[in-house]
Amino acid sequence: MKIAIIGAGPSGMMCAIAASQIHEVDLYEQNEKLGKKLYITGKGRCNLTNYTDEESFLENIVTNKNFLYSAIYTLSPIRTVEMFNLFGLKTKVERGNRVFPSSDKSSDVIKTYEKILKKNRVKILLNTRVNSIIKDNDKFIINKKASYDKVVIATGGISYTLTGSTGDGYEFAKNFGHHIEKLRPGLIGILLKNDFNLAGLSLRNINLKAIVNNKKTFEEFGELLFTHRGISGPSVLTMSSLINKYSDIKLSIDLKPALSYEKLDKRILRDFEEFKNKDIDNALIKLLPRDLIIYILEQSQIDKNKKVNQISKEERNSLIKTIKEFKLIFDGFDLIDRAIVTSGGIDVKEIDPSTFESKIVENLYFIGEVIDVDGLTGGYNIQIANSTGYTCGINL
Repeated sequence: MKIAIIGAGPSGMMCAIAASQIHEVDLYEQNEKLGKKLYITGKGRCNLTNYTDEESFLENIVTNKNFLYSAIYTLSPIRTVEMFNLFGLKTKVERGNRVFPSSDKSSDVIKTYEKILKKNRVKILLNTRVNSIIKDNDKFIINKKASYDKVVIATGGISYTLTGSTGDGYEFAKNFGHHIEKLRPGLIGILLKNDFNLAGLSLRNINLKAIVNNKKTFEEFGELLFTHRGISGPSVLTMSSLINKYSDIKLSIDLKPALSYEKLDKRILRDFEEFKNKDIDNALIKLLPRDLIIYILEQSQIDKNKKVNQISKEERNSLIKTIKEFKLIFDGFDLIDRAIVTSGGIDVKEIDPSTFESKIVENLYFIGEVIDVDGLTGGYNIQIANSTGYTCGINL
């Protein structure tokens, strides 16, 4: 049987590896090299997966977790690492169970994929864009000339278009009658309306809070970085994927989550005693980053030039409330082209979760980022690609 796989990202390469053990496989890639997007993942180090058990892994899937059960149990994160190790890639596990190549070079991960593909005699067609896929009776015709028994779409999303993620897979899917769930940026910076001058300020051990539609609350503890237009950093990237399906979003930061209101009050009183003759903006330098103080006082409605010994109890309470609930005015998400992953995609209700075959068109398959599944940072999205690709490949 002759198989065409469109897209040589991790899902496409893993599918080709699995399928080529039995079938003749052609792997189409419009770029000049395999796995172009993988080169930039993990800041060029390639966070290959998250070294955890299947249930823990699935808890970090944001969209359509249940749909992925079969794939993750078919090729688990631990088994994925073992597979790469078997083919000579040395790996290491870092903070948060993130798995990287020991060399810290994403190119070594891609070379391992390529090594297995060539061993399995997969025909790799680089610099070959698929412009059309037509089904003619029981055959698929690609670019009006090549004929295949089955076709797998593994074209990725629409983030980082320079790496070839141009959204072709969605057009192929629509042409075959599939519905596309709204495409949204996942794992992306958040834009703010606040008139801050805080670009470059990094905050550690804060709690970022989002209330959506005035009822549902999301919280994420960790690091946050102010940018020229908003906020980014680990806690923000995670939060963005949790809330990107909503429109009514209210954000705030607890700058001192380890301190209750009462303990924070006592701490501030100690600082006030030490700096009682100073202006209030100079009395908070032990508690808060200097660049942030002016905005804390502004939200607290306290004059920055007011002496500490003139601060009323009501003003102190307002200060405490602001530190615990520093308000950020949500203004949307950064451009989807800058997103680490594309949320949304081909509706999973139209795909068989055990084989990834279309329920609409026989012998047509969809895997990886092109379908409506996504996870948090930490190697989850590459593992989704590997697991869906492998599961599809062995079931072709």
